[in-house]
Amino acid sequence: MAQELDFTRLREAAEQEIAGALTACQLAVGREGEIVWTESFGSADPETRFCVASATKPIVASAIWLLIGDDLIDIRRPVADYAPEFAANGKQAVTVEEVLLMTCGFPSAAMDPAEGADPERRIARLAAWELEYEPGTKYAYHGSSAHWVLAELIERAGGVDFRDFIEQRVTRPLGLPRLLGIPRAEQRNIAQLSLPDSRARGFDPAAMLEAGVPGGGGAMTAATLARFYQALLHNPGGLWHSDVLEDATTKIRCTLPDPLMNLPANRTLGVVIGAGFGTTWGKSPTAFGWPGAGGQIGFAEPATGISFAFLQSGDPDEMKHFVRAIEMSNLALELGR
Repeated sequence: MAQELDFTRLREAAEQEIAGALTACQLAVGREGEIVWTESFGSADPETRFCVASATKPIVASAIWLLIGDDLIDIRRPVADYAPEFAANGKQAVTVEEVLLMTCGFPSAAMDPAEGADPERRIARLAAWELEYEPGTKYAYHGSSAHWVLAELIERAGGVDFRDFIEQRVTRPLGLPRLLGIPRAEQRNIAQLSLPDSRARGFDPAAMLEAGVPGGGGAMTAATLARFYQALLHNPGGLWHSDVLEDATTKIRCTLPDPLMNLPANRTLGVVIGAGFGTTWGKSPTAFGWPGAGGQIGFAEPATGISFAFLQSGDPDEMKHFVRAIEMSNLALELGR
C-alpha cells in the first residue's frame, strides 16, 4: 500500500537536482495498478508534460502486441507481407521480429516527421531505405527508423492511422490521454528539453509531437508513463493477450552485443530487460522499460510491483542527465524492498 512506501529520499534527490542545474523534473511511482506518488519540481507543475523522446517506443510496441494477439500480425513473417512496397532495395526478407528487436539492418535510415505523418510519403520513404547490414546478424540501435516501420504495420493491420489506433486501443482503455499526434495549438505546458549540441541539431520537438513520431514523439506526465507500466504488470481488463504480454515483458529474444554500451542488448519484442541499456534502471535482473534522450526513464519491476517514471528538462552535459536517471531509478527500486 502507499503508506508502506517512503518517498523522502526520492523527494530529497529531486530537490537537490533542482538546486543545481536542473530546471524542471517530475517523478511518479506506481504500485498495485495505481499511482501511489507523484510530485513535480522546479518550474514543473502537476500538469506539465515532458517530451519523453525514445521512452515513447514501448507504447508503440504495445500496439503491435495487440495486433499479434488479434492474429493480425505474425512476427515471423516479412514486413513486406503486410506492406509490399517495403521490399524494395533488398528488404524483402526483413521480418517483423527483426524490426521489434532492432536487428533489421537500417539504423541510420531517416524520416522527416512531416513525411512520416503522411501515409503516401511515409511508405515511399520506407521503400527507398537501404540495408546497412544483413538483417538478424547484429544489433544496432534504430533511433527512429524501426518504429516508423511499426507505425506502417499498425496502419496496415489495424486499418486506421497509427496515432488513432494507439489512442483507441491502448491509451484510452487505460484511462490515459492521447500521447501521439499532438497539434501545435495543444502543445501547452510542455517542459523545454535541453540536450547536448550533438543531439540538439535538427531536433524539433514541436514537429515531432505534432507528427507523433513513433520512436520519440510522445509527450506526457510522469504519472501517465508510470501508469502505462503498471498496466504492463497487471493487464487491466485483459487488454493484451496474456501470452503475448508475458512474452513481450519477460522473454529476452536478442542478446547480441550493443556496440554503444558494450553490453548484451537484452531486447524483447519492445522493451529492454535488466541491465540492457547501460544499467539505466539499476541492477534489477527483471525490470523492463526504456530510456529517452535528456534522461527520461520509465520502467516496471515485476519482483516488487513497482513502476517508476522520472522525466526531466535535461542537461547540455549528456553524462549528467544519464547519471541522474540512474540514481533516481536506484532509489525507486529500493522502495519495493
